[in-house]
Amino acid sequence: QVQVVESGGGLVQPGESLRLSCAASGVKGIYPMAWYRQAPGKQRELVAHITSGINADYVDSVKGRFTISRDNAKNTAYLQMNSLAPEDTAVYYCKLQTATMDYWGKGTLVTVSS
Repeated sequence: QVQVVESGGGLVQPGESLRLSCAASGVKGIYPMAWYRQAPGKQRELVAHITSGINADYVDSVKGRFTISRDNAKNTAYLQMNSLAPEDTAVYYCKLQTATMDYWGKGTLVTVSS
């Protein structure tokens, strides 16, 4: 079975950093992965996307603050989040984009509050 599991969420103060991890298993090959987030009452939005290589894209609101990366040997993607602000508070979801379908993790909650 394909599994996508996020970890690393938690409570941090504004200006601090957090690193999220997304471990994919049960699939053959390396596929694009992405981080999304959803705040209460808002639509889920794409935060960052990375190809099977190193090409990455970000939503404007996180450019310069967030960095997506991956370790293909571990089939794991990361999201380094710096200079966090209360507006970044949301459940962060990881998506694995395979050739046949997308797989989603259950999400990890990031709360930025003083």
